[in-house]
Amino acid sequence: MFAKSFSIDSLLSLTPPQRERLILSLTDEEATELAHTWSFWARPEQLAPVGLDNDPCRPWDTWLILAGRGFGKTRSGAEWVNEQVWEKDIKRIALIARTSADARDVMVQGESGLMAVSHPNRRPHYEPSKRRLTWPNGSVAITFSSEEPDSLRGPQYEIAWGDEPAAWKYPKETWDQLQMVLRLGKHPQALLTTTPRPIPLVKELLADETTVITRGSTYANKANLAPSFIRKMLRRYEGTRLGRQELLAEVLDDNPGALWKRTPMIDALRVAIHPPLLRIVVAVDPAMSANANSAETGIVAAGLGDDGHGYILGDHTVSESPGGWGNAVVVAYNLHHADRVVGEVNAGGDLVESNVRTAAQNAGCEISFKQVRASRGKQTRAEPISALYEQGRVHHVGCHPQLEDQLCDWDPTTGAKSPDRLDALVWALTELMLEGGAGGEYSSSLIGSRRA
Repeated sequence: MFAKSFSIDSLLSLTPPQRERLILSLTDEEATELAHTWSFWARPEQLAPVGLDNDPCRPWDTWLILAGRGFGKTRSGAEWVNEQVWEKDIKRIALIARTSADARDVMVQGESGLMAVSHPNRRPHYEPSKRRLTWPNGSVAITFSSEEPDSLRGPQYEIAWGDEPAAWKYPKETWDQLQMVLRLGKHPQALLTTTPRPIPLVKELLADETTVITRGSTYANKANLAPSFIRKMLRRYEGTRLGRQELLAEVLDDNPGALWKRTPMIDALRVAIHPPLLRIVVAVDPAMSANANSAETGIVAAGLGDDGHGYILGDHTVSESPGGWGNAVVVAYNLHHADRVVGEVNAGGDLVESNVRTAAQNAGCEISFKQVRASRGKQTRAEPISALYEQGRVHHVGCHPQLEDQLCDWDPTTGAKSPDRLDALVWALTELMLEGGAGGEYSSSLIGSRRA
């Protein structure tokens, strides 16, 4: 603690010049301590609420931070966990992310993760192979992935931090399992930090009277964000529905003019597992450049079940150069054991096939490629696929948040260009479920060489 006789409250009460003079007078040890005192640096909305309705006698069960990109959600989560470890002597902690890689790269080793924000003398020891962090005082945290909800079975914890639950692969299943293992201590609590999406879990938490909600926009943390990031976000998203969600953190209802509706057409038909699949394809809607203003390359994997229904298996969309998205297509093809790549070639011609051909050869694998050329408008091609959803014949395996946002946001009546993930999905399901490939003209070839 500080050797000087002042508190954080008294330091915050000083004028900026007084505060600067006092900070300059600190010893190295005191300066290091102050640098890792979150209550001094945090904005008020980044600090944990004292209780329901600010009543310390009514502890909350869940603290939900719904905030825009760049708000400081990850920093808030990491600092809260450290505070629980050192001030509340919490010993058992669960950390849940969208994937295992996200848990490692964002929550643990990220620039605002647990390792980075910890005091040098109080930093946890991280064992990636065991998914475990151990603090010097004996507190232990274990990381989990939303792709494997059942991995939460068995252990028990006092607190949990879940990052981006609105993007979890299996949000309901993961949350349900987490509730069952939060059973140690006087009052187990969970912090969830996420950009909002109108998924059932978010709506459930918003309606729960034991949840404390913190809202915030990207602009609240503008002083700590790169000017280029702010310019990019404004150029792409300001004034759009997606911007209201990603920057202003609004929980939006579906666009009334969209061909897809989240609740009856996606959420109600979502599944955790799929039946045996007769065919699997990876569809690619290519971007022919990669810069700050270019579109993404939509890459969506889908399968045709033995029940005649379509199953959306994965969204592997990237913002990459042509060579980069060619590699991503091959990775998705191998990951899902697909039997064909379907690629739109209107814009890129043979370059699309050439990109995938080169990537396949570099990976030493064999890929069947089918060129598709759109001869009808985007809306005309999308409407039959939307009708398949209305008939209950298409299911999403787990959640694919960004893809689903595009489906439920694009209004074809406005003349807006259909987004890339949506286009890739339409091509995939057209290939699998519409006889003759309605909406396009096709040619196919076998590319690559057989895997060594």
